[in-house]
Amino acid sequence: QVQLVESGGGLVQAGGSLRLSCAASGRTFSNYAMGWFRQAPGKEREFIATINWAGLSTYYADSMKGRFTISRDNAKNTVYLQMNSLKPEDTAVYYCAAKYGSISQRGNEYDYWGQGTQVTVSS
Repeated sequence: QVQLVESGGGLVQAGGSLRLSCAASGRTFSNYAMGWFRQAPGKEREFIATINWAGLSTYYADSMKGRFTISRDNAKNTVYLQMNSLKPEDTAVYYCAAKYGSISQRGNEYDYWGQGTQVTVSS
């Protein structure tokens, strides 16, 4: 079992930045690929980015490239999502997820999910 707890969400003005953190506990964090997803009200869950166990391989949704950066610190059992140049349409609940094995953009391949953290971008 892996427990995931996101933090770092909040209210930010358009053009601003936030860094989300996801702290993991339980099984060996470095065995898992990690992903970030988001879900806005009335919309389907959306893939943002994923990173492999070593932090050497990443993959982003096309719409997120250039503004969002995923990283991880296995010594701290934490994965991060740096978000820059935020827009009102980035408003959503952001979730981290853990997947044993290789990276994936498919949410249904992830084994564990956090409770989410709200990000609100004002115009």
